[in-house]
Amino acid sequence: MLGCSLPSNATLMAGSFGSCLSLFVLLLFSPLGGHAVKFSLSSQKYPEAKCIWNPVHDNALVIVTANVGPGANQRIDVEILDSSPDKNVYLHKKDLTGESRLAITAHAEGEVGVCFRNFLQNEKNLSHQEAMKLARVIDLDVDIGADAVDYNAIANQESLSGLETEMRKLEGIVKEIVDEMGYLERREERFTGTNASTNKRVQNFAWFTLCALIGLGAWQILHLRSYFKKKYLID
Repeated sequence: MLGCSLPSNATLMAGSFGSCLSLFVLLLFSPLGGHAVKFSLSSQKYPEAKCIWNPVHDNALVIVTANVGPGANQRIDVEILDSSPDKNVYLHKKDLTGESRLAITAHAEGEVGVCFRNFLQNEKNLSHQEAMKLARVIDLDVDIGADAVDYNAIANQESLSGLETEMRKLEGIVKEIVDEMGYLERREERFTGTNASTNKRVQNFAWFTLCALIGLGAWQILHLRSYFKKKYLID
């Protein structure tokens, strides 16, 4: 006779523990959301800004690490700003050389831009061909939110073990996920409100158009009736 057995509590607990362990390992070894880019920036007397934009949330910590390569007769300036309506400028620094580490805290939802300009200097001592060839290589690394936190320093300060440090990292990542979900929820509520307001306006315009057409039709009927009466075409 064939039989079947229901899973015991121990089996269910083991399955739940395995799922939690899998999630822990996935979060632990998942790549962090750092943004790194390397590019060459040509030198000009009046250069245009080359900006690297990254999405951020309000009150998010942003760490910018810029490694500027060598280059004579050139000056690299950096400016950090955001895309909010206020166009907040967080930092402006001239003549970057070597590795520079800059930290800001975002004041608004949107994007934070790291903008570089490469100014040509002593152009009188250079020929046109030499000036056209001048450029400097910039290695840029932008860390945002939990990625910008120095957990090694926290571990040394609070005497945390390796596992406790990793758990602190996971806590920061989970908080970012919760904040992201809250941001998406607020955006959905705003879009829903905009959609409802637009539908209400369209509905009101449709009623206005209908009433206007009915009123215009009634006026035309009365006007034609009065005209025909004057011409003795109808009684």
